[in-house]
Amino acid sequence: MFGETMDRIMAWVGRIVRALVYLALILPAVIVVATSFTSGEAMRFPPSGFSLRWYSAFWESSLFIDSLTLSLKVAALATVLSLFLGFAAAFAIERHKFSGRSLVRGFLLSPLLIPAVVLGLGLMQLQVWIGLSQTFVGLLIGHVVVTLPYVVRTLSASMVLFDQNLEQAAMSLRATPATVLRTITIPLLVPGIISAGVFAFVTSFGNVSLSVFLGAGGNVTLPVQVLAYVEQTVDPLVAAVSSVVIVFTLLAILIADRISGPKSII
Repeated sequence: MFGETMDRIMAWVGRIVRALVYLALILPAVIVVATSFTSGEAMRFPPSGFSLRWYSAFWESSLFIDSLTLSLKVAALATVLSLFLGFAAAFAIERHKFSGRSLVRGFLLSPLLIPAVVLGLGLMQLQVWIGLSQTFVGLLIGHVVVTLPYVVRTLSASMVLFDQNLEQAAMSLRATPATVLRTITIPLLVPGIISAGVFAFVTSFGNVSLSVFLGAGGNVTLPVQVLAYVEQTVDPLVAAVSSVVIVFTLLAILIADRISGPKSII
Protein backbone atom coordinates (compact mmCIF):
# COMPACT_ATOMS: atom_id res chain seq x y z
CA MET A 1 0.00 0.00 0.00
CA PHE A 2 2.79 2.38 0.97
CA GLY A 3 4.70 1.51 -2.19
CA GLU A 4 1.72 2.27 -4.43
CA THR A 5 1.20 5.62 -2.67
CA MET A 6 4.86 6.56 -3.20
CA ASP A 7 4.64 5.56 -6.87
CA ARG A 8 1.63 7.84 -7.34
CA ILE A 9 3.36 10.71 -5.55
CA MET A 10 6.50 10.31 -7.68
CA ALA A 11 4.38 10.14 -10.82
CA TRP A 12 2.68 13.42 -9.92
CA VAL A 13 6.02 15.01 -9.03
CA GLY A 14 7.36 13.93 -12.41
CA ARG A 15 4.38 15.47 -14.21
CA ILE A 16 4.80 18.74 -12.30
CA VAL A 17 8.53 18.90 -13.04
CA ARG A 18 7.94 18.22 -16.75
CA ALA A 19 5.22 20.87 -16.85
CA LEU A 20 7.56 23.42 -15.23
CA VAL A 21 10.34 22.57 -17.68
CA TYR A 22 8.01 22.93 -20.66
CA LEU A 23 6.70 26.22 -19.24
CA ALA A 24 10.22 27.58 -18.77
CA LEU A 25 11.07 26.68 -22.39
CA ILE A 26 7.88 28.01 -23.96
CA LEU A 27 7.16 31.10 -21.84
CA PRO A 28 9.99 33.33 -23.22
CA ALA A 29 8.86 32.69 -26.80
CA VAL A 30 5.23 33.37 -25.85
CA ILE A 31 6.20 36.68 -24.22
CA VAL A 32 8.23 37.75 -27.26
CA VAL A 33 5.43 36.91 -29.71
CA ALA A 34 2.81 38.64 -27.57
CA THR A 35 4.98 41.74 -27.22
CA SER A 36 5.41 41.96 -31.00
CA PHE A 37 1.70 42.72 -31.41
CA THR A 38 1.74 45.76 -29.14
CA SER A 39 0.48 49.09 -30.42
CA GLY A 40 2.80 51.04 -28.14
CA GLU A 41 6.29 52.37 -28.71
CA ALA A 42 8.02 50.30 -26.05
CA MET A 43 8.39 46.59 -25.38
CA ARG A 44 5.93 45.76 -22.63
CA PHE A 45 4.19 42.63 -21.43
CA PRO A 46 1.28 42.36 -21.43
CA PRO A 47 1.16 44.49 -24.60
CA SER A 48 -0.76 47.74 -24.68
CA GLY A 49 -3.33 47.21 -27.43
CA PHE A 50 -3.11 45.09 -30.56
CA SER A 51 -1.42 46.13 -33.80
CA LEU A 52 0.54 44.70 -36.73
CA ARG A 53 2.53 47.90 -37.18
CA TRP A 54 5.82 46.34 -36.11
CA TYR A 55 5.47 43.45 -38.55
CA SER A 56 4.74 45.99 -41.25
CA ALA A 57 7.86 47.89 -40.20
CA PHE A 58 9.85 44.69 -40.43
CA TRP A 59 8.72 43.86 -43.98
CA GLU A 60 9.40 47.45 -45.03
CA SER A 61 12.92 47.38 -43.58
CA SER A 62 15.37 46.44 -46.31
CA LEU A 63 18.00 45.99 -43.60
CA PHE A 64 16.18 43.12 -41.91
CA ILE A 65 14.75 41.62 -45.10
CA ASP A 66 18.20 41.40 -46.69
CA SER A 67 19.54 39.78 -43.52
CA LEU A 68 16.64 37.32 -43.45
CA THR A 69 17.26 36.39 -47.09
CA LEU A 70 20.94 35.87 -46.39
CA SER A 71 20.22 33.73 -43.31
CA LEU A 72 17.82 31.50 -45.24
CA LYS A 73 20.27 31.15 -48.13
CA VAL A 74 23.22 30.31 -45.88
CA ALA A 75 21.16 27.90 -43.75
CA ALA A 76 19.79 26.08 -46.80
CA LEU A 77 23.18 25.71 -48.50
CA ALA A 78 24.92 24.77 -45.25
CA THR A 79 22.27 22.11 -44.63
CA VAL A 80 22.69 20.58 -48.09
CA LEU A 81 26.49 20.58 -47.93
CA SER A 82 26.64 19.22 -44.39
CA LEU A 83 24.19 16.45 -45.32
CA PHE A 84 26.37 15.35 -48.25
CA LEU A 85 29.60 15.52 -46.27
CA GLY A 86 28.05 14.18 -43.07
CA PHE A 87 26.45 11.20 -44.80
CA ALA A 88 29.71 10.23 -46.45
CA ALA A 89 31.63 10.63 -43.18
CA ALA A 90 29.08 8.75 -41.07
CA PHE A 91 28.87 5.94 -43.64
CA ALA A 92 32.65 5.54 -43.68
CA ILE A 93 32.94 5.61 -39.90
CA GLU A 94 30.09 3.22 -39.13
CA ARG A 95 30.50 0.76 -42.03
CA HIS A 96 34.26 0.46 -42.33
CA LYS A 97 37.01 -0.33 -39.86
CA PHE A 98 40.19 1.61 -40.50
CA SER A 99 43.12 2.94 -38.55
CA GLY A 100 42.34 6.24 -36.84
CA ARG A 101 38.57 5.88 -37.05
CA SER A 102 38.07 7.18 -33.51
CA LEU A 103 40.36 10.10 -34.28
CA VAL A 104 38.33 11.00 -37.38
CA ARG A 105 35.08 10.80 -35.41
CA GLY A 106 36.50 13.02 -32.68
CA PHE A 107 37.77 15.53 -35.24
CA LEU A 108 34.36 15.79 -36.92
CA LEU A 109 32.62 16.29 -33.56
CA SER A 110 35.24 18.70 -32.18
CA PRO A 111 33.32 21.91 -33.10
CA LEU A 112 30.80 20.90 -30.42
CA LEU A 113 33.54 21.01 -27.78
CA ILE A 114 35.52 24.06 -28.88
CA PRO A 115 34.19 27.36 -27.45
CA ALA A 116 32.31 29.29 -30.13
CA VAL A 117 34.46 32.39 -29.67
CA VAL A 118 37.68 30.41 -30.12
CA LEU A 119 36.27 28.62 -33.18
CA GLY A 120 35.06 31.85 -34.73
CA LEU A 121 38.34 33.65 -34.14
CA GLY A 122 40.32 30.74 -35.56
CA LEU A 123 38.18 30.50 -38.69
CA MET A 124 38.39 34.26 -39.18
CA GLN A 125 42.20 34.20 -39.05
CA LEU A 126 42.30 31.20 -41.40
CA GLN A 127 40.03 32.89 -43.93
CA VAL A 128 42.10 36.08 -43.80
CA TRP A 129 45.13 33.95 -44.65
CA ILE A 130 43.46 32.19 -47.61
CA GLY A 131 41.63 35.29 -48.86
CA LEU A 132 38.04 34.39 -47.95
CA SER A 133 37.60 36.87 -45.12
CA GLN A 134 34.21 38.65 -45.01
CA THR A 135 32.90 36.79 -48.06
CA PHE A 136 29.76 34.75 -48.57
CA VAL A 137 31.84 31.62 -49.24
CA GLY A 138 33.76 32.12 -46.01
CA LEU A 139 30.54 32.56 -44.04
CA LEU A 140 29.08 29.42 -45.65
CA ILE A 141 32.18 27.38 -44.81
CA GLY A 142 31.92 28.47 -41.19
CA HIS A 143 28.28 27.40 -41.00
CA VAL A 144 29.09 24.03 -42.55
CA VAL A 145 31.75 23.55 -39.88
CA VAL A 146 29.27 24.12 -37.03
CA THR A 147 26.42 22.12 -38.58
CA LEU A 148 28.45 19.11 -39.71
CA PRO A 149 28.85 17.60 -36.19
CA TYR A 150 25.06 17.46 -35.72
CA VAL A 151 24.63 15.70 -39.06
CA VAL A 152 27.40 13.18 -38.39
CA ARG A 153 26.08 12.46 -34.89
CA THR A 154 22.49 11.97 -36.03
CA LEU A 155 23.29 9.86 -39.08
CA SER A 156 25.76 7.74 -37.14
CA ALA A 157 23.03 6.91 -34.63
CA SER A 158 20.65 6.03 -37.48
CA MET A 159 23.21 3.76 -39.12
CA VAL A 160 23.93 1.92 -35.87
CA LEU A 161 20.24 0.97 -35.68
CA PHE A 162 20.09 0.08 -39.39
CA ASP A 163 19.47 -3.59 -40.26
CA GLN A 164 22.36 -4.47 -42.57
CA ASN A 165 20.76 -7.81 -43.43
CA LEU A 166 18.61 -5.94 -45.95
CA GLU A 167 21.71 -4.73 -47.78
CA GLN A 168 23.29 -8.16 -47.69
CA ALA A 169 20.12 -9.70 -49.10
CA ALA A 170 20.19 -7.24 -51.99
CA MET A 171 23.86 -7.92 -52.66
CA SER A 172 23.17 -11.67 -52.66
CA LEU A 173 20.80 -10.96 -55.55
CA ARG A 174 23.73 -9.34 -57.40
CA ALA A 175 22.73 -5.74 -56.80
CA THR A 176 25.68 -3.35 -57.14
CA PRO A 177 26.78 -1.29 -54.11
CA ALA A 178 25.51 1.86 -55.81
CA THR A 179 22.10 0.27 -56.38
CA VAL A 180 21.91 -0.91 -52.77
CA LEU A 181 22.81 2.55 -51.55
CA ARG A 182 20.25 4.25 -53.80
CA THR A 183 17.32 1.85 -53.37
CA ILE A 184 17.73 0.50 -49.83
CA THR A 185 20.17 2.37 -47.61
CA ILE A 186 19.18 5.97 -48.34
CA PRO A 187 15.37 5.39 -48.42
CA LEU A 188 15.46 3.62 -45.05
CA LEU A 189 17.63 6.38 -43.58
CA VAL A 190 15.30 9.18 -44.73
CA PRO A 191 13.90 9.90 -41.22
CA GLY A 192 17.44 10.23 -39.85
CA ILE A 193 18.51 12.37 -42.82
CA ILE A 194 15.56 14.72 -42.31
CA SER A 195 16.27 14.97 -38.58
CA ALA A 196 19.90 15.76 -39.31
CA GLY A 197 18.83 18.38 -41.85
CA VAL A 198 16.54 20.06 -39.31
CA PHE A 199 19.35 20.17 -36.74
CA ALA A 200 21.68 21.68 -39.33
CA PHE A 201 19.17 24.26 -40.60
CA VAL A 202 18.12 25.45 -37.14
CA THR A 203 21.73 25.60 -35.95
CA SER A 204 22.82 27.63 -38.96
CA PHE A 205 19.78 29.91 -39.04
CA GLY A 206 20.13 30.89 -35.38
CA ASN A 207 23.92 31.10 -35.20
CA VAL A 208 25.29 34.33 -33.78
CA SER A 209 28.78 33.78 -32.35
CA LEU A 210 30.36 32.46 -35.55
CA SER A 211 28.51 34.84 -37.87
CA VAL A 212 29.78 37.84 -35.91
CA PHE A 213 33.37 36.92 -36.80
CA LEU A 214 32.80 35.75 -40.37
CA GLY A 215 30.06 38.10 -41.59
CA ALA A 216 30.65 41.75 -42.38
CA GLY A 217 29.55 44.37 -44.85
CA GLY A 218 26.81 42.80 -46.96
CA ASN A 219 27.08 39.40 -45.23
CA VAL A 220 25.22 40.12 -42.00
CA THR A 221 22.79 37.40 -40.98
CA LEU A 222 19.49 38.11 -39.26
CA PRO A 223 20.54 37.13 -35.69
CA VAL A 224 23.62 39.35 -35.96
CA GLN A 225 21.53 42.18 -37.35
CA VAL A 226 19.14 41.85 -34.41
CA LEU A 227 22.07 41.92 -32.00
CA ALA A 228 23.45 45.08 -33.61
CA TYR A 229 20.00 46.70 -33.55
CA VAL A 230 19.48 45.92 -29.86
CA GLU A 231 22.79 47.60 -29.03
CA GLN A 232 21.38 50.86 -30.39
CA THR A 233 17.72 50.75 -29.40
CA VAL A 234 15.12 48.38 -28.00
CA ASP A 235 11.60 48.62 -29.40
CA PRO A 236 8.85 46.14 -30.41
CA LEU A 237 10.45 45.80 -33.85
CA VAL A 238 12.99 43.48 -32.23
CA ALA A 239 10.14 41.34 -30.90
CA ALA A 240 8.57 41.18 -34.37
CA VAL A 241 11.86 40.08 -35.95
CA SER A 242 12.38 37.49 -33.21
CA SER A 243 8.85 36.18 -33.80
CA VAL A 244 9.65 35.70 -37.49
CA VAL A 245 12.74 33.68 -36.51
CA ILE A 246 10.59 31.56 -34.18
CA VAL A 247 8.06 30.94 -36.96
CA PHE A 248 10.71 29.83 -39.47
CA THR A 249 12.24 27.49 -36.88
CA LEU A 250 8.88 25.95 -36.00
CA LEU A 251 7.99 25.55 -39.68
CA ALA A 252 11.23 23.67 -40.32
CA ILE A 253 10.53 21.33 -37.41
CA LEU A 254 6.88 20.76 -38.36
CA ILE A 255 7.67 20.11 -42.03
CA ALA A 256 10.38 17.64 -41.07
CA ASP A 257 8.05 15.88 -38.65
CA ARG A 258 5.38 15.71 -41.33
CA ILE A 259 7.74 14.29 -43.95
CA SER A 260 9.48 11.78 -41.69
CA GLY A 261 6.36 10.68 -39.81
CA PRO A 262 4.80 7.22 -40.00
CA LYS A 263 2.71 8.12 -43.05
CA SER A 264 5.78 8.93 -45.14
CA ILE A 265 7.49 5.71 -44.13
CA ILE A 266 4.50 3.60 -45.07
